[in-house]
Amino acid sequence: MLSKSQLFEILLDWNYWDREFPKTVSRKRYEDKIAKLSKSGEAVVIKGVRRCGKSTLLINEMKRLAASGVPKEQMLFINFEDVRLIGHLSVELLGLIKDTYMEFINPQGKPYIFLDEVQNIEYWEKWVNTELELKKSHIYITGSNSSMLSSEIDTALSGRYVSVEVYPLSFKEYLLFKGIEVKNKLELISQKHLINREFRAFISEGGFPKSVEYSHNKDKQKELLESYFDSILLKDIVARFKLKNFKVLEDLSAFLLSNSGTYHTINRLKNSFSISYDMARDYVEYLEKAYMILAISKFDYSLKKQQANAKKFYSIDLGLSNLLRVPNIKTKGQDLETVVLLELLRRGYKVYYYKTKGDLECDFVVEKNREITELIQVTASLNDEKTRKRELTPFPKVVEELNLKNVKKLVLCEDSSEILNNGVEVVNILEWLLNL
Repeated sequence: MLSKSQLFEILLDWNYWDREFPKTVSRKRYEDKIAKLSKSGEAVVIKGVRRCGKSTLLINEMKRLAASGVPKEQMLFINFEDVRLIGHLSVELLGLIKDTYMEFINPQGKPYIFLDEVQNIEYWEKWVNTELELKKSHIYITGSNSSMLSSEIDTALSGRYVSVEVYPLSFKEYLLFKGIEVKNKLELISQKHLINREFRAFISEGGFPKSVEYSHNKDKQKELLESYFDSILLKDIVARFKLKNFKVLEDLSAFLLSNSGTYHTINRLKNSFSISYDMARDYVEYLEKAYMILAISKFDYSLKKQQANAKKFYSIDLGLSNLLRVPNIKTKGQDLETVVLLELLRRGYKVYYYKTKGDLECDFVVEKNREITELIQVTASLNDEKTRKRELTPFPKVVEELNLKNVKKLVLCEDSSEILNNGVEVVNILEWLLNL
């Protein structure tokens, strides 16, 4: 085990007791939610795919606390992926870290403890639960894999937590990271060429914060995304679930990521990769648990039927998708769909797809507070008559089959916004993404 002096040297590197906080970009939607949840008295758990910006959100929360009058010495931050901690990762380490901090820093008042990537510590939840039960500390936690799933945390922390799901950058955040802010439609129009160019880059590069920094160095950006792909598979899946067949996992993940927005059943995947049903089911589940892929179900009022239908799989990030795709393949429609799905999830909606009895497809059935509020179609443009018919025809059928009333019908595309005679709203996708 590390000595307290060795441990304190590590803590000095991660904390800001005697130095300024680093410059960071604000992600207001998440920060407001974290600030609100911090008043609950429970552990604040921040979940999401590796490298999506969870650690920075912890730093931004520390900045907020400092601005509100909490002394820096009252805050303790530790990243459990620090290479110097490897070989010492145990629940005893958590106790030693706090003892070292209390002895060397001697904070006045109840400390705020930030545990970054805490899933690397076995039985971390027992230590956290004790801190909460005895009201010894304010606790913030981040994690990247299935140990952060609600079902497991519920058991571990006896419901004593509140959680925030974090995704890679939205398009609005992507622009802010590049120093571009669009406040209204007039600004969007006046910067039309710039915003369109940035949107093409966003669809190509994805929204991992560090990736945005390498926008002008494609080789470094590619290397970065390759390292993300490998580390998610190796650290959050292979190591966690002790898998032996890495090649199948790698091939399956590459297939699902590069074909974002397509339907699959476990049986179909089993046959495609010549593996057992159990392996196909488990590997897909592991990819979901690591937040690498997202799956939405076909809407049905019967939960049993929902589970029986094919699921539609989406990539967590289009930068990863494009890393793995065959060159020159045309995927614009699927990419726009992926962008819209991620934005709907960021906004807190539950999302399904739907196919009518005549096999007409509605891209997204959107639910909020257990009520279907919107039907959404996503396409590049409605100018082509065939496309227009394909996108608009499903709306009345879906409304009829699902017996919907007062539901909003929306087409998101790159055309100008307008309201059609049948009550369907056509909304420019950039206006929708930027909340204009």
